[in-house]
Amino acid sequence: MHVKDGIAPHGGTLINRLTSPEQRQTFLDKADTLPQITLDERAFSDLVMIAIGGFSPLTGFMGQADYATVVTDMRLANGLPWSIPITLSVDEAVAAELTEGQLVRLDDPTGRFVGVLELTEKYTYDKQHQAIHVYRTDEEKHPGVKVVYEQGPINLAGPVWLLQRDPHPLFPNYQVDPADSRAMFRQRGWKTVVGFQTRNPIHRAHEYIQKCALETVDGLFLHPLVGATKKDDIPADVRMRCYEIMLEHYFPQDRVILAINPSAMRYAGPREAIFHALIRKNYGCTHFIVGRDHAGVGDYYGTYDAQHIFGEFEPEELGIIPMKFEHAFYCTRTGTMATTKTSPSTPEERIHLSGTKVREMLRRGELPPAQFSRPEVAAELVKAMRVPQEV
Repeated sequence: MHVKDGIAPHGGTLINRLTSPEQRQTFLDKADTLPQITLDERAFSDLVMIAIGGFSPLTGFMGQADYATVVTDMRLANGLPWSIPITLSVDEAVAAELTEGQLVRLDDPTGRFVGVLELTEKYTYDKQHQAIHVYRTDEEKHPGVKVVYEQGPINLAGPVWLLQRDPHPLFPNYQVDPADSRAMFRQRGWKTVVGFQTRNPIHRAHEYIQKCALETVDGLFLHPLVGATKKDDIPADVRMRCYEIMLEHYFPQDRVILAINPSAMRYAGPREAIFHALIRKNYGCTHFIVGRDHAGVGDYYGTYDAQHIFGEFEPEELGIIPMKFEHAFYCTRTGTMATTKTSPSTPEERIHLSGTKVREMLRRGELPPAQFSRPEVAAELVKAMRVPQEV
């Protein structure tokens, strides 16, 4: 499916692995006879993303050939760029009970029957090899590496089916799947759309780079991630409320669409920047914002490694244009948000606040300064994040 009035999905076809009513009933009739696997939060979000086309061209969990080339070369076996392995890992006891060619029942973390795997392959893999290539470290304190080390040693591969698309339990009004976002962009006449990925509350630096990007395209697709994140990240419902406040007061409402990204964070830095860009391409974005330390954690990645990695691909291979921004700060000399590209300030005249520092302030009940956060957003964050003090 090449969309004449929009960007084509990655690989050319927007994947749909949602069952028809008849197919769903057939699977439900077999529910009690199929071998069963309970998915964790991340695997369940991966199932959903595959089914709705967010991970196009994937139709299921990766087989060994795709897994191997993605880990080492950031490409599927057919050569198409893809930077993060999407796998379903189980322990030996579970794998031993399964036979290639079988249908496998997939339950969500609550034990509800939500999908089916057409099992085509079982294979072992080297966890350390994956960690070093994907995350650039084999240290278990890295949250992405920790997940790899804790998961089962055998990957199950094959096409998947999602029985039905349920409304998101927290954000049903912001559940916009790739087919929907593409339709919305068409209806608004947007030919160029910039996507913005975030797992943090929106602050003045985000607002600055979003508006810089919005000056050059038709629309902004504000697409916060609401899948699994680290325990110390700001909760998704708090972040979403902050975005609502910002759109209500500080953005032109006819030029921004707010929608949730149901996938899980990997914290893979540069590789995840590519991954996030390809996801937004599937949602219909033509451009993608890549800022400072995109999808990074700790000191594992260089400040602009996530921008440099785009140079490892030909632009037409990725098919989405990265918009690269330097670290924005509040410039006390000019009284505005700026970067070193536009500000004559000295380092002493720049106000930088890290997400870590802001979280510490919030937990003490302190308002982040106006140079960092809009007052309405700061008040919302403090209200949500204040930890009751022990008497």
